[in-house]
Amino acid sequence: MPRFTVHIRGEWLTVPCRDATNTIQWLGLESVKRYIKNKPDNGGITTLKDVRFVVRRCQGQGLLDAEDTIEDVLEDNDFVELAMEGDTMSTDFIPSQPGVSHLELQENLVRSHSAGVGNPLSPERTRMLLALRINVLAKGYSGISLETLHAMIQAFNASCLSFVPEKGTVGASGDLAPLSHLALGLMGEGRMWSPKSGWADAKYVLEAHGLKPITLRPKEGLALINGTQMITSLGAEAVERALSIARQADIIAALTLEVLKGTTKAFDSDIHSLRPHPGQIEVAFRFRSLLDSDHHPSEIAESHRFCDRVQDAYTMRCCPQVHGIANDTINFVKNIINTEINSATDNPALDFLAIGIHELASISERRIERLCNPSLSELPAFLVNEVSENKVLCHPSSVDSLSTSAATEDHVSMGGWAARKALRVVGSMWSRLLAACQGIEFLRPLRTTTPLEKVYDLVRSVVRPWIKDRFMSPDIEAVWNVAKPYIDKYETEYIPESRPISPTAFSLEPPASPRK
Repeated sequence: MPRFTVHIRGEWLTVPCRDATNTIQWLGLESVKRYIKNKPDNGGITTLKDVRFVVRRCQGQGLLDAEDTIEDVLEDNDFVELAMEGDTMSTDFIPSQPGVSHLELQENLVRSHSAGVGNPLSPERTRMLLALRINVLAKGYSGISLETLHAMIQAFNASCLSFVPEKGTVGASGDLAPLSHLALGLMGEGRMWSPKSGWADAKYVLEAHGLKPITLRPKEGLALINGTQMITSLGAEAVERALSIARQADIIAALTLEVLKGTTKAFDSDIHSLRPHPGQIEVAFRFRSLLDSDHHPSEIAESHRFCDRVQDAYTMRCCPQVHGIANDTINFVKNIINTEINSATDNPALDFLAIGIHELASISERRIERLCNPSLSELPAFLVNEVSENKVLCHPSSVDSLSTSAATEDHVSMGGWAARKALRVVGSMWSRLLAACQGIEFLRPLRTTTPLEKVYDLVRSVVRPWIKDRFMSPDIEAVWNVAKPYIDKYETEYIPESRPISPTAFSLEPPASPRK
């Protein structure tokens, strides 16, 4: 049975309606009748038939025609206001629950949406989440007071960080659950962390830093929780880590190609200019700057220059094509994240990022197989394999949309899970470099190019060669910083491209005249 909540002279009445074909006039008279029953003096009303009134919807404040049927103009559980003749309608009416103030409604909005689960985000990620929320609110489009904004900035400067569970958002109209937990701590409720206090009750953490809990004003509860900063903050971290991994992947692949005695001719600029995808062109350039050339000769490359191998495997000669599209994918997602950091929308681009990084992991895993398989590498056998989990993680979250909020948000992005998956995928690339350096050990005393020897030296400064199986977990973030100066020098000094002569090569140019 439909029910309607009617506001009369500061009171709220619930009016059931058995027949939705009744008119608005009937709803008004039924509401007045129930109002009179609760008043000793009948509310000053002598007879019901003499009452004159108007009715309007609370949402939108549109007046309703008395002759319209209820089913045509109202929906079940709608809020309406009835003003009798001589009464004054509210000019700033906001529907709320009876007995609940507008300010308390904002606080309840935050409390009711603080329904996340799981471990808390790290302090670094929570701080990034708070910074991005401040950035959006500071633009002035969200209806928030300067006092509340300044209080958030003070909490950020003191690193007073709310307990924000990592699970709970589906990326619908916003990251409501995570942002509610973020706001809850700022209100002095729930738990909070700071370098000074550790984890403690939020009100005590704020007090320890001389801060006061924020007091929400009208609209501010909604302004604090309606955004996508959980997705964009985790997405921004995933993009930055993906950029680092993509650069390292080129260096590791070049080192692996040296160990497997591959040719550099597949990276000739003339080949890639015929299919000039930006990422492909860039990766081929990096390979040329790192591998054997007149500028950086390689003893390893020279040792097999006149071998009888016809061609290398795809995972070696097609690195520019595969790594290139992964680089293009990362840059595409980076542009979206940069836009979303300064907006309040949501996008499933992080699924795309995870798939792009998986391509780097997948082709790298095949190169590892060639290193580990003695029949392909002519090296001692050893094994590294960790790519299968990424295949599962790369199932796009956005295809698993579900309906939430009583079917009013019936198609959502699942962006929170996409962001968490992307971070897991970008964290799975570290062992490739160690395997490539291990392969170099078996080609000594031959040396590779100067930039790749520098990379090898960096790894060996923290990881000794494997004599037998042992635990390994070095930090390889510095790899790009070691190789980048050589890549930059190759580009800025316009070093001519090296094209070694092959004994099977031929030219279409006519032979020189014997008379000259």
